[in-house]
Amino acid sequence: MGTQGTQDTQGSDDGRTGTTPGRRALLGAAVLGAGGAVLGLPATARAAEKHGSGGYKSLPKPTVIGHRGASGYRPEHTLGSYQLALDMGAHIIEAGDLVPTKDGHLVCRHEPEIGGTTDVSAHPEFADRKVTKLLDGVSTTGWFTEDFTLAELKTLRAKERVPANRPHNTLYDGRWEIPTFEEVLRWREEQSRKLGRQVWIYPELKHPTYFRKLGLGLEERVAKVLRKHGLHKKNSPVILQSFEPTSIQRLNKLVDNPLAVLLSAANSRPWDFVETGDPRTVADLVKPAGLKWIASYAQGIGPTLDLIIPKDASGNLTTPTTLVRDAHAQGLILHPYTMRNENPFLPANFRKGTDVDAYGDVFGAFATYFATGIDGVFTDNPDTGLLAREDFLKKN
Repeated sequence: MGTQGTQDTQGSDDGRTGTTPGRRALLGAAVLGAGGAVLGLPATARAAEKHGSGGYKSLPKPTVIGHRGASGYRPEHTLGSYQLALDMGAHIIEAGDLVPTKDGHLVCRHEPEIGGTTDVSAHPEFADRKVTKLLDGVSTTGWFTEDFTLAELKTLRAKERVPANRPHNTLYDGRWEIPTFEEVLRWREEQSRKLGRQVWIYPELKHPTYFRKLGLGLEERVAKVLRKHGLHKKNSPVILQSFEPTSIQRLNKLVDNPLAVLLSAANSRPWDFVETGDPRTVADLVKPAGLKWIASYAQGIGPTLDLIIPKDASGNLTTPTTLVRDAHAQGLILHPYTMRNENPFLPANFRKGTDVDAYGDVFGAFATYFATGIDGVFTDNPDTGLLAREDFLKKN
């Protein structure tokens, strides 16, 4: 999750299963001094054990979605991050921003460029793979998954993407591999058996137009893997998302899973629209006519939080838009992104101090967004999101 192409926007700590969930969760939060928050979560996790058994409409609301796992505490899109988010009680895990390898396997990385999220630059054998490509119109230099076989990618290890904001996460650099989508689905099945309920995941298809031009179409590959695991049905615990509406339309013909269209800044255009000459912007898609069109093939939208409550020139929240009401009128659910605890990622009026690693008034921000009627939210800090949700439900 994050604005496509331009911004962001397993068990024990050694990657094996066996450590108790409580200990893992406490370890995750202790890195940030948030142990107290996690100590309050077991009841929440137990209460949510049967959530979603009747499909996406039966998920708890507001739904707390672990953004790339628990990426506030572990390097994103690793089995360690996914497991911690689950242990903390997240209702859904965004397990998988899906990109392909040279030999057609699906792996989980925020972007196909992996210089910022792996140790590839420390591998001299791959030095000549560093190139500059045009990724959705943006000149991007680095190493790209489509230039590596799966076997080659498995020699790399994940690292923290934003170390300036999350130096504590660098403690885990080098610990986990790049997971494949198949490995994520096996992990999901294993955890579902252990918990006695279905674990929900929320994979995103990244840059589908870009990859289709390379002969590495994502939608068919995703559908094939989901069918192999019997997870392609209407009530399957897998919601699929993409920033490209035509990708969601393609998926709608391949699987019966719930689908969501991601929406970036109001003045932006989905890249598939740019490629096909569709003049509509995100601002057009969030109007009633645009939402009606989305509802003809999808069940939800994932708008940036700024589409829910815009900010002024100083970065302060202003008045909520009508997007929540308008989307609900078309039967769409809204799962906006992304809530993070650190000051730089919060609206200006919820920041505290100036330290880049300091936490702001994130509970106040959560409460403000929840009050708009959103159905859920992506967050890098599932434990914080769950506590904020409890606070909100007690008052409403």
